[in-house]
Amino acid sequence: MSIVSIMSTKNQIEDYLNDNLPAADSPPAELHEAMRYAVIGGGKRLRPILAIAACEAVGGTLETVLPAAAAIELIHSYSLIHDDLPCMDDDDLRHGQPTTHKKFGEATALLAGDALLTLAFEWAAKLKNSEIIKVIARAAGNQGMVGGQIADLSATGNTPSAEQLEFIHSHKTADLITAAVVVGGLAGEGSPAQISKLRKFGQNLGLAFQFVDDILDCTSEAQTLGKTPGKDMASDKVTAVAVYGLEGAKVLAKKYIDEAKKILADETWKSNELLSIANFILNRKY
Repeated sequence: MSIVSIMSTKNQIEDYLNDNLPAADSPPAELHEAMRYAVIGGGKRLRPILAIAACEAVGGTLETVLPAAAAIELIHSYSLIHDDLPCMDDDDLRHGQPTTHKKFGEATALLAGDALLTLAFEWAAKLKNSEIIKVIARAAGNQGMVGGQIADLSATGNTPSAEQLEFIHSHKTADLITAAVVVGGLAGEGSPAQISKLRKFGQNLGLAFQFVDDILDCTSEAQTLGKTPGKDMASDKVTAVAVYGLEGAKVLAKKYIDEAKKILADETWKSNELLSIANFILNRKY
């Protein structure tokens, strides 16, 4: 996407989130304030932007997919709340500000995450498409993101392997990114062939995204990254850098992006914004 196009789409996503999340002062106010803090507090909005770009690629419109795109962002936000908790990755910084549990306490943060997850399905249901609900649920649950999270926790401190890394990255990160792309295609009524290509594109894009994340954890600083750098390596996490080394991780990140772009080239799309997003992911600094 061009910078202007990305900012315009991001602004529309921000407006939807702001307008549809419960007001901070509506009862129970502490819960709603924490929910808004976790979601409105920042973020790239990559997943909803991908859903919108995929919808437009098959001939749909932003309005067609926006509730489901925003729903995926709620799921992503809930996962970050829980990921930052002391029982998980135990982090104090997210999007350049204190994590939700540091601001509101662990119990409120936990419940805010629970509430965002359930609200996400209320929003996604506005599209009245059961296949979209199934795609999101599978990507977020035990066969997707949550499955990847438990594998990540179980592998921490062990000798890292390429097989472990692929499983963790595929499920903890790539599944929800893939779901965003597929949901966009479904909302835009893409053909089965287009949906299949979007799914493969999303899988490669998601793996590339996490490889770049692992690289930035080693090379960036807190002010740019918005979270604590160096934490994964210090915690003996299974990362792309731990398995392949810094330069090897960079080579593989580019390989995944190149494969994603090749998949896009095999189809005539109504919009080519997905290609621009792929380039952004490879070259991002935060």
